[in-house]
Amino acid sequence: MTCGAGDNGPMGGCDEARSTGTTDGCRAVTDSGGARADGGDATTDGVDVVSCARCPRLSESRSRIVNGVGPDDADLLFVGEAPGATEDERGEPFVGRSGDVLDDALRDAGLARADVRITNCVRCRPPDNRDPTGEELDNCRGHLGHELEAVDPELVVTLGKVPSEHLLGRSVAVTSEAGDAADVRVGDQSYRAVISVHPAATLYDGSQRETFVETVARAADLAGIGDDDGSGGQSSLDAF
Repeated sequence: MTCGAGDNGPMGGCDEARSTGTTDGCRAVTDSGGARADGGDATTDGVDVVSCARCPRLSESRSRIVNGVGPDDADLLFVGEAPGATEDERGEPFVGRSGDVLDDALRDAGLARADVRITNCVRCRPPDNRDPTGEELDNCRGHLGHELEAVDPELVVTLGKVPSEHLLGRSVAVTSEAGDAADVRVGDQSYRAVISVHPAATLYDGSQRETFVETVARAADLAGIGDDDGSGGQSSLDAF
């Protein structure tokens, strides 16, 4: 997984989640129940995927499906590639070491984690933290599209090479393109997006930290939700 090791912080508690598949403190769901059939091989409840068998290898290896977290009407939405080990255990995206980096950058931009939506292109952890395959990305794209359509964010931030290339549909030099804005199309909808390095990159290359922090601040400014964006809460995307 590109920079994926950074998603795998120290294993934590959540014993009840491991035994029952859900707790009040974890956004975890098991493969039972659900409200709406989606193509016959997945079941959804709102924007959450309750069960899915589109990727047999991931269905067998995952502990749980990891759905997005945050407001269902968030102006700013971050997209990673797939859950790491800690996310698979706890049922929430970006709760490992790279999640700490993201939280710090959000604070620097005058935001809290609860102010934004955080999700992944693929909702099940690939074995051994490998990159999700093209087929796995395609299988989960409908789930991401449904989430994006429901949330309808002002801005999407792609965290790292895998989500950037998947959503932009081209090769992306993430380091040199970090902070750049582009249009992405998912399903029938178009969204404005900003390319970002993966937060885990800052753990292995300290020179990337400033790039990441500046990109998050720029994204907050473009979405009109940063502390010091001077926009009065209005998106400044029309200027780009």
